[in-house]
Amino acid sequence: MQFIDWLIIVLYFAISLAIGFIYKKKASGTTENFFLSGRKLAWWLAGLSMVATTFAADTPLAVTELVGQNGIAGNWLWWNMVIGGMLTVFFFARFWRRANILTDVEFIELRYSGKAAAFLRGFKGIYLGVFMNTIIMGWVNLAMMKILMGMFPEYINETNVLYFVGACMLLTAFYSALSGLWGVAVTDAFQFILAMAGCIILAIIVLNQPQVGGISGLQEKLPEWAFQFTPQITSDTAISDAGGVLAITISAFLAFIGMQWWASWYPGAEPGGGGYIAQRMMGAKDEKNSLFATLFFQIAHYALRPWPWIIVALSALVLYPDLSHADKGLGFVKAMNDFLPVGLKGVLLAAFFGAYMSTIATHLNWGTSYFINDFYKRFINTGKNEKHYVAVARLITIVFMILSILVTTIMTTISGVWTFVIECGAGLGLVLILRWFWWRVNAISEIVATVTPFIVYGILYFGEFGIAFPNTLYVIVPITTLSWIVTAYITKSTSEEKLLSFYERVHPGGVGWKKIAAKLPEVKSDKGYFFLFVDWVCGVVLVYMFLFGFGKIIFGEYLTGIVLLLIGLFAALIIFWDLNRRGWEKIS
Repeated sequence: MQFIDWLIIVLYFAISLAIGFIYKKKASGTTENFFLSGRKLAWWLAGLSMVATTFAADTPLAVTELVGQNGIAGNWLWWNMVIGGMLTVFFFARFWRRANILTDVEFIELRYSGKAAAFLRGFKGIYLGVFMNTIIMGWVNLAMMKILMGMFPEYINETNVLYFVGACMLLTAFYSALSGLWGVAVTDAFQFILAMAGCIILAIIVLNQPQVGGISGLQEKLPEWAFQFTPQITSDTAISDAGGVLAITISAFLAFIGMQWWASWYPGAEPGGGGYIAQRMMGAKDEKNSLFATLFFQIAHYALRPWPWIIVALSALVLYPDLSHADKGLGFVKAMNDFLPVGLKGVLLAAFFGAYMSTIATHLNWGTSYFINDFYKRFINTGKNEKHYVAVARLITIVFMILSILVTTIMTTISGVWTFVIECGAGLGLVLILRWFWWRVNAISEIVATVTPFIVYGILYFGEFGIAFPNTLYVIVPITTLSWIVTAYITKSTSEEKLLSFYERVHPGGVGWKKIAAKLPEVKSDKGYFFLFVDWVCGVVLVYMFLFGFGKIIFGEYLTGIVLLLIGLFAALIIFWDLNRRGWEKIS
């Protein structure tokens, strides 16, 4: 690191801080301004903010590890989630914007009634806003610590690294508390562009090292399995963890493709939308901007963003063949440290700070919105003016920063958290989807759907039945689903008054609301679900064709790549033709 590198990093921090001051006034006045940018986000800004949030400091390292262990096909452990993501685009984005609420947890008392609804809202406000949120930020902090120690081994070590991360987090918390979602979204856009530019530059430089020899050199030096885009389906092995193409059983493949995306809750990929994705949808200008923002996010997140990381990961296999199986992810950091020239090293390190800060800023603002809107304002201190809640929100943002640092100090690893979260949310996803489309779903059934997976998971884990993830989904999902459906029928339904008011505001339509819709003949219900189903399928095709098309072109298979891109464009044309044919006023 030379003077110019440090100057670039200082300039990056100065710009981030300046954005906070610029948008301070817009975030003041009301909690809607602070947490939802006054519902004035354009689709491109909301979409960029979604993509930036899911681009944490650990993301390139995680992808590098997946590719290092199981080739490009290793990414199917998260690529399968595009199916549920596209469901959110066409079936839920407009609902979230139409609901006109401040957080997705507030939806609970918009949709359900009684003490059970109040309990569920308060519980989720604390569970998601405080507990889960600080754990996620702790994990992101750990990844940033790994990057800093890898880049500056002579200066930064395990004893002092937390001070550097803490200083970065303090700056992030400051501009988040200052400018609310406006500042977060704008800095997200700036940070994402910087981060992607840095990763593309690194991929080009590393790929053209003499030891690698470009794409042709990669293809000569690496085994064929490293370049396979799809996993190997087999009947006699579980997920491979010893090197070689990702190999999964038929049952595991069906669990990923046919069950996980709709059945399991996972932060950032909630069935039906939710979390910070819902926050951006609710902050969009209108339903059209909400839909386009979410569509842009799915395309950029899955089809465009991974390829620079994948190129670096493949190059790292050639450059650092002696890295252990568990340390494959460090190849990305080592490539940064070893091959970036003066100036560019500062740019890419600033890019990693950007990726880190965009994720932390969102989690601070999003978690604070839960605590303030769904716990403090709802149960602790009601009836205050909006300036009071904004002031408390700014204070709580700093408190959450301190909590996440404390959590980081006691964390050593979070291996297995991905599968743990999916298993402990298995079956909940169907409730999160059907509560929009079936009047019979009530608060108690959602509580049962939330608790049951933890119980079944505990029995499977401590009972040592020998069932491994993802086959555990075949046990947890049916038991959870049966439990909450039975509960919905044997417990008291949501009050008719609440159902009528919800339907009047959201008017989702469909057979699940026929009983309620009959009592509100003046409300114009949504129709055309068959065509939205077609749009959903086309959206999934669009993302996968773009993903594979760009990959084929990168690896020199130009004809195949162009054909795949054309199929993706055709799917996109069907989507836009249908939406324009029906007119936006019919879906908004």
